[in-house]
Amino acid sequence: MYEYKSINKYLSKNKSKKRFSSFLYSVFIKLLICVLIVVSVLIVVKIDKKSSGKISSFLYDNNISFARINKWYNEHFGDILPFGSEAKDSVTPVFSESLEYENANIYKDGVSLSVSSSYLVPVLNDGIVVFCGEKEGYGLVVIIQQSDGVDVWYGNIENCNVKLYDYVSKGEFLGEVNSNLYLVFQKDGKYLDYKEFVS
Repeated sequence: MYEYKSINKYLSKNKSKKRFSSFLYSVFIKLLICVLIVVSVLIVVKIDKKSSGKISSFLYDNNISFARINKWYNEHFGDILPFGSEAKDSVTPVFSESLEYENANIYKDGVSLSVSSSYLVPVLNDGIVVFCGEKEGYGLVVIIQQSDGVDVWYGNIENCNVKLYDYVSKGEFLGEVNSNLYLVFQKDGKYLDYKEFVS
């Protein structure tokens, strides 16, 4: 009986060592890929002045969608943490709703939606929180940069449930609103018609 227990302890220690070493290996490979990409770009910029101009104009003149980069990275390399996908698979969302409202009226650069009192606001699409703060005429605003490149402003939020640089999924609980939810849709510096996004 004693030998059986000691064998089980040995096997469980061995499994945890293998998991830890595979975790380190995965982190090392991802880190190595990132270093190789950065070094390659630096070499190209140093050698070729034409490429240097193209890269700098791309970085400074365009609106880079970090939500799109995150989505691409997860599709090709998996989660940043090697065990992150297993944790997500085992957890089911408690709040997964779609947007419900009574009336829609044009408001400034977007739309004002009449919603019920203490309405729980769902996220319209996957993305990254790039702003969380006050904006004049909109109250507390949360801006989510969606994976499709559209920035969505959620205004008049109370009891905010997200923070800066959180990755949020469609239908997730964003915050609470009393009576009016302000939405603004923006892409590449241009305001978009809310009717394309709110049905």
